Amino acid sequence: MTASAQPGDSGRGSGRAVQARLLGERIVPHKLTFRDTTVGGLSGVDRNPCTGEYVFISDDRSYLQPARFYTAKLDVDAGGVHAVDFTGTHPFLRPDDSVYPAPTTGDGEAVDPEEIRVDPRSCAYWWAQEGDRPKTAGPPVIQPSVQYASPTGGHLGRLRLPANYTITMEERGPRRNQAIEAITFGSRGKVVTSAVEGPLLQDGPEPDVNNGALVRVTQQSREGRVLGQFAYPLEKIFAENDPDSPWGPDTGVPSILAFPDQPDRYLVLERTWVAGAGYKIRLFDATTRGATDVRETESLAGRAVVPMRKKLVADFDALGLSAVDNTEGMTWGPDLPSGERLLVLVSDDNFDREAITQIVALGIR
Repeated sequence: MTASAQPGDSGRGSGRAVQARLLGERIVPHKLTFRDTTVGGLSGVDRNPCTGEYVFISDDRSYLQPARFYTAKLDVDAGGVHAVDFTGTHPFLRPDDSVYPAPTTGDGEAVDPEEIRVDPRSCAYWWAQEGDRPKTAGPPVIQPSVQYASPTGGHLGRLRLPANYTITMEERGPRRNQAIEAITFGSRGKVVTSAVEGPLLQDGPEPDVNNGALVRVTQQSREGRVLGQFAYPLEKIFAENDPDSPWGPDTGVPSILAFPDQPDRYLVLERTWVAGAGYKIRLFDATTRGATDVRETESLAGRAVVPMRKKLVADFDALGLSAVDNTEGMTWGPDLPSGERLLVLVSDDNFDREAITQIVALGIR
């Protein structure tokens, strides 16, 4: 294998990077009540080509109401985000048509919903959930999964994931709360690409202020066959964590989005939170072209691999937003008269009054 950029080194990228400009934003009222549910925790969004509406996934783990998704009409154009009107909500159902329980039941069947995509072929909903690696022995391991559901939440099946996405108690696989948060369809629905949020345990330490890390991005067929797996270079932490805070920094890849006509090219969202410094949200234009296929590489730690190349598209601090918050989801919208492509993003408020549910529209050229 060939030595290349260190984790967190953006490299030269591939060709000309896209450009982004802020079109507008809209804040959804905190804990908005809709059809006897609490709107919040919106961690993923996609546009339904069959209806023109948008679908949002909530990361409520059935604590407030059963794990669910929402549909909405967005009045958004080159002039901004004019309105967000929710039109429906449904819980995700298990194969026996029951709703998912809260983790407190301890039956190992709970889920942690994070991402949703609309199948471009059937307009069914594919959704990713992180599972759970228990902090201590005793509670059951809940494996991450990518499932697909009908537009009313009925269970239709699941994608077979790569073996190294499996949580094991032998200190291998995804870290706790750093499994699958990102999936996207490419090649007109033929390829499903996923990314784990942070480095696998066997792939080395998490990023710090001095070093980034490598996270795995996997391309699969719709039937689950692995077509390729690549190392994406996650940026280093942008600031020192407040030493008096009980919480350490949190960083990772919460969303990835394929370019419609370029199967090896993606927009990658990186989200970082640092106690005392707040959020840093960055959007990158990345490619798998020329990167090492690491599907057979047991550990990336100390290995010389060529990672995916990337270029910075936008640092949210420079966009002119009213606030930079916990942005976790993104999707393409329709083309704009300017020749730009609409990009819609959403932030996850974690049902916290100090956070916001923010719908952001960018023009991408």
